[in-house]
Amino acid sequence: MAKQDTSSLTDAIKQVAQQQLSQTSEIEKNKKVLFNLQNELHELKTQIASVSAETKETERQIYQQDAAIQTTKLQCGNLENQIKSLHTENVKLKFDIEAAQEDFEEQMIRYNEYYAKIKAHKDSLREVESKWSFMTELNEKRDLVKKLKTMKEELMQDLQNPEGNLMKQVQEDITNLKDKIITVKESIIEKTCFLEEEKKTHENLRKEI
Repeated sequence: MAKQDTSSLTDAIKQVAQQQLSQTSEIEKNKKVLFNLQNELHELKTQIASVSAETKETERQIYQQDAAIQTTKLQCGNLENQIKSLHTENVKLKFDIEAAQEDFEEQMIRYNEYYAKIKAHKDSLREVESKWSFMTELNEKRDLVKKLKTMKEELMQDLQNPEGNLMKQVQEDITNLKDKIITVKESIIEKTCFLEEEKKTHENLRKEI
């Protein structure tokens, strides 16, 4: 009976020892697994940190690209506004050029009409001058006045002669000369009035145009 108990105790001890050995082996395995898991966790944390840094860098680049895109959009908007403004200005300039061209054509028509009227008036004036020859006559009258004035001066010098008959004759000649001068002056005044009328006619034509 004692031998059986001893044998059972030995078996129990062996079993316990085997269990301890098995548990020790299992613990070692678990330690290795834990160590490996810790290493993997460390590597995973390192990778996560690297990915996080890369993500932040990517986000920063995306933010910069978004800012650049917004700036580009703003510049495009400004360019579109400038293009619209230039288009509007070009249209306005086109209308202004057309209006200026029309005004120029109207001015040319008026100028041609004015030139035609002036030419007709000049032709008419030349025709009148050729018929009446009043300009030549006027010049002749002026020359005659000069001659009469010269004669008058000469006669005034002769007045210094003390002879009485000559004095009377001179006075009569002076009277005749005065009459002639008055006649010539009246003729000149008449021709001058005619010229003034022609000038007024010319001015009226210009005002009408």
